[in-house]
Parts: sequence; C-alpha cells; structure tokens
Amino acid sequence: SGLLTRLQTSAPTIRTLSSSNSFSQNIPNCLWKLGRLNHVAIAVPDLEKAQSLYKDVLGAQVSETVALPEHGVYTVFVELGNTKLELLHPLGEKSPIASFLQKNKTGGMHHICIEVDDIKAAMTELKKKKIRILSEEPKIGAHGKPVIFLHPKDCHGVLVELEQA
Repeated sequence: SGLLTRLQTSAPTIRTLSSSNSFSQNIPNCLWKLGRLNHVAIAVPDLEKAQSLYKDVLGAQVSETVALPEHGVYTVFVELGNTKLELLHPLGEKSPIASFLQKNKTGGMHHICIEVDDIKAAMTELKKKKIRILSEEPKIGAHGKPVIFLHPKDCHGVLVELEQA
C-alpha cells in the first residue's frame, strides 16, 4: 500500500480548459480567412521527365502543360485527391523559375499555395502587419483566379502564394 500512496500523491494534476481559456482567444478577428492547401509547387528542370514520373511511375492524374507567359512559367498539375502538386518549368529568359533552377540544379519545392476567401482584405491586413507582398495588385494565376505571393523572408523561408477561393 506504500507504493500506491506514493503513486497517488505524485500523479500529475490534470486540468481541463474552460471555455474562457479556449485557444480561439489567441486568433485575431480577421476580415478574411485562410482556406485549404491548394497546391505545393515544385520547380523542375525537365518537365517531361517530371510528368512521366507522376503519371507513368506513380500513376497520378496529370494535366496537360499550360503556358503562363505573364508568370514566366509552364505549369502542369498533378491531382492528389486532397490537394495538387504544381510542376513549374521556365518560360522565357526572365522566368523566376529559371533563376531558381540556376541555384537548385535538380529542382525542388518552390512555393505553397493556400486559398483565402477575400484576397483584397488579406492584402490590406498583411501590409498592416508588415508582411511584404511581391506585387501591388493580384495577378491571375494558373487556375484563372487572383493570386499574390508573400515574401519568403516574412514567412519563415517559405514563398507563400495566396489564391482567391
């Protein structure tokens, strides 16, 4: 019985969270909301090889190649059920993907894309919070919807794309 007494007295106290201490108190009220992860973008030096890997080797549904000259990229989307991969390949000399591939010869993760319900409100609030946006106005992205990019130095090293849902 001595062991049981010691166990009972040394057992940690378990506290439950009351509604007044809920986690939601730490979340500021915003005029916009983050949605789901839309895609993870991967820069690839050889688009055909990358398409073949996902389609022929891994058996994924892979879109046709689409040129987006205003973004300086070719894109291919790989459907994953709950999200997508976006394969990016340079289009033109001023492509941001060309400079990325100069530093990362074999390719790699380029950015993540998260949906938002109000991209203009997101831009306004993020600017107030000193998060740099890489364009003054949203551009039309690969899905035909407005997108913006947030500076990776303000997002812990990750280039974040926000897309109007």
